[in-house]
Amino acid sequence: MSDHELAARLATEAGELLIGVRAELVDATAAERKDAGDKRSHDFLMAALAAERPGDAVLSEEATEEERANSARLSADRVWIVDPLDGTREFSELGRDDWAVHVALWEAGELVAGAVALPAQDVTLATPNVASPPAPPARPRIVVSRTRPPAIALAVCEALNGVLVEMGSAGAKVASVVQGVADVYVHAGGQYEWDSAAPVAVARAAGLHTSRIDGSPLRYNQADVLLPDLIVCRPELADAVLAVTARG
Repeated sequence: MSDHELAARLATEAGELLIGVRAELVDATAAERKDAGDKRSHDFLMAALAAERPGDAVLSEEATEEERANSARLSADRVWIVDPLDGTREFSELGRDDWAVHVALWEAGELVAGAVALPAQDVTLATPNVASPPAPPARPRIVVSRTRPPAIALAVCEALNGVLVEMGSAGAKVASVVQGVADVYVHAGGQYEWDSAAPVAVARAAGLHTSRIDGSPLRYNQADVLLPDLIVCRPELADAVLAVTARG
C-alpha cells in the first residue's frame, strides 16, 4: 500500500470510528464526546501507524508534551503528522459536519502525502489526485471561523469585495476551498503543524496556493510545532490576498 493510500485509509477509518463515538455518546455531554473522540481516534491512528509504518516517527496533536518534544522525530527521515480530531467543538455538537481527521506524511523536508477526512460528509480528500475546484463566482468567498474570525481575514474580504462564509475546523475550511465552496482561507493568530499539514498537502495536490501570510513557505517537522498563520487560496487570487496579508 502506498503512503497516499495509507493516509486516505487511516483518515477514513478514524472518521468512521468517530461517527461511531458520536452515535454511542448521543446522550453524553459535549465535553465527554470531545474527550472520547480525541482519545479513541488518537489511539487508533498511533496503533495503525506503528503496525503499518513501524520505522516512521509520528507527531500527533493528542501526544503528550514530552512525546511532541522527542528529538527523534527531528532527525527522522519520515514523520507522520496527524490531527485525530480537528474541530472538537463541531464534533461535539450533534448534527454539525464541519470537522475532520488529518493524516499527513512529511519526508526529507516536504509534505509528500496527505488526507483530510470529513466523516460527517462521507468525504475523504487525499493525495496524489485531487480535482481542482470549479470556476469561482464574481465575488470571492472568504471562509472564516464561525466564532472568532481573524481581523486579517476580514481585511482580505474587504479588499477583495468578498463574501464571508462561516465554518468550523481548519480542515473543513481548507476542504471548502478545494471543493469550490470557498475561494480563500486566511488564518493568523495561532495554529500548530497538525492543524494544516494534511489540508495543505491536499490543497497543493489540487493546484491551490499555500503559504504563510507573508508569502514565505510553510515548514513542517520543526522543533517548535507552532505554525500560527497560513493562506490557502485559488492561485489567481494569491497576489491580491498577499497584498493585504504581507502588510501584517
